[in-house]
Amino acid sequence: MSDLEYSILADFYEKIERTTSRIAMTEYLVALFKETPTDVIDKVIYLTQGKLRPDYEGIELGVAEKLAMRALAQAVGVSVKKVEDVYKKSGDLGTAAQLLMQQRRPVSIVDFFGGEVEAKPLTVTRVYETLLKIAKASGPGAMDTKVSLLVSLLKDAKPKEARYLLRTITGKLRLGIADMTILDALAIAFTGSKNARDVIERAYNMHPDLGHIAKVLATEGLEGVKKIQITVGIPILPMLAERLSDPREILSKLGGKCIVEYKYDGERVQAHKKENQVYLFSRRLENITSHYPDVVEMIRNNIKAKEAIVEGEIVAVDPDTGEMLPFQELMHRRRKYGIEEAMEKYPASLYLFDVLYVDGKSLINEPLPTRKEYLKKILLPSDRIQPAKSTIAETPEEIETFFEQAIADGCEGVMCKSLQGDSIYQMGARGWLWIKFKRDYRYEMTDTVDLVVVGAFYGRGRRAGTYGALLMAAYSPEEDVFKTVCKVGSGFTDEDLEKLPEMLKPYEIPHKHPRVQSKMEADVWFVPAIVLEIIGAEITLSPLHTCGWGKIKKNAGLAIRFPRFTGRYRDDKSPEQATTEKEIIEMYHSQRKVTARA
Repeated sequence: MSDLEYSILADFYEKIERTTSRIAMTEYLVALFKETPTDVIDKVIYLTQGKLRPDYEGIELGVAEKLAMRALAQAVGVSVKKVEDVYKKSGDLGTAAQLLMQQRRPVSIVDFFGGEVEAKPLTVTRVYETLLKIAKASGPGAMDTKVSLLVSLLKDAKPKEARYLLRTITGKLRLGIADMTILDALAIAFTGSKNARDVIERAYNMHPDLGHIAKVLATEGLEGVKKIQITVGIPILPMLAERLSDPREILSKLGGKCIVEYKYDGERVQAHKKENQVYLFSRRLENITSHYPDVVEMIRNNIKAKEAIVEGEIVAVDPDTGEMLPFQELMHRRRKYGIEEAMEKYPASLYLFDVLYVDGKSLINEPLPTRKEYLKKILLPSDRIQPAKSTIAETPEEIETFFEQAIADGCEGVMCKSLQGDSIYQMGARGWLWIKFKRDYRYEMTDTVDLVVVGAFYGRGRRAGTYGALLMAAYSPEEDVFKTVCKVGSGFTDEDLEKLPEMLKPYEIPHKHPRVQSKMEADVWFVPAIVLEIIGAEITLSPLHTCGWGKIKKNAGLAIRFPRFTGRYRDDKSPEQATTEKEIIEMYHSQRKVTARA
């Protein structure tokens, strides 16, 4: 079997880490993939993502910093205290490992005849398989097993290799390479241009495992990739919605008639059923099955199909009144222990709004009315599981009336969906087939946006020693970059201010990330990873922010005026699922129209 020396991977990581250009980042990946033997292309992809398997398999390395420091101390032959001291000075365990390795005296390995034997260089296969063993180690003595396995790698590692090994194993690789960037690089590396990107992305949308996609592409070419289909138990990338504030515009976009559904304040879920086996996946494709045993039972008992993939919203309900509770209450269910107790305290209801697959038949290319008919056939409704409440609307007044009803019932707003013949399920895409209608974006901006933390500014006075403000950005899916839209310092509690530096530390980098466009110079830069919910007074033109740059006015972007953190950490959203640049532009136009009419 062909392999790749891990040092080659570490060299590429160093180049990617140093660049501030997204184009250069893609070029480095292309060069890496071309140099990688087919046998290990999947392993190289996973390691470059800072993981061992796709997210939905839920395999985590599970090595805490203290454990990693213990292994490093053993490998280098110094005290844990020494490791801690170097770590404190450098601020990064990977850098500390590199510095300690550089100071380490070379150890000679003597063979049976007394001759010196060179240590074998680390290979991608050895690193990957050892890390997998570390991740899977469990039961009594698991911690010692993890340490000894890590020590075995570090003893043979070169200083630079140790840097990336330690970052990988503690979940802090910090390269910030998006899946879309990897798809671009795969298309160029294996087909010669980005023209095949759409074919590869479609396969990825149905089977979001980049290691698997790369292996198929490398071994079977584009024809092999075209054969990838939906598989029960492997999540499909969820369809996303645009947003508008004017029901007239919504109806115009949707052909004059649409279905209007409650937009529940819960956790979106994609439920897979295969005979008696049920899997639940979050919007971020994490396996959340263990958090919701009650929802698993609902799917098992109330979905009358041998195999099915359905989508809906899990909502917490008050056990005494049956009323819907806000999203924050449902998040008490996201825990490793005490699940039964949480289930009793915060019982869940499930509201289904789509079906993507039934008994061997993919429905993603079927129009929404057809998918709704399938859902009706396979769902046995009860108090706890039922279709999302909906109506058909043909006038703006009908949308607004249903919207008011949704708000009164404790929802966030409504979703307006196309009923036309082309109303397919657009995997992983944000399109005009689904439109979110939340609160009206009047002159006073009353709707929230989900933005990504890309930088921070040091605090002064009472906030000395923490961050005074965060630099927030919206996402541009067309360019795969994050564009700044505000600097937020309001709405944070003392507890938030204490927790933010710790939460953001794993993503801290010494320069602006290649996928961030900013005219402001932050004190600290981060890999785009953490999503926060923000509200403000209005959206205005700005010479400082890059969101919507040149789209409204030459040499001006858009900014949120008087932004404030709502207190809601959007752990359920990946940075690529944040509010888009297009949505911010649309919100700006909408408030201008309202102001003009006033």
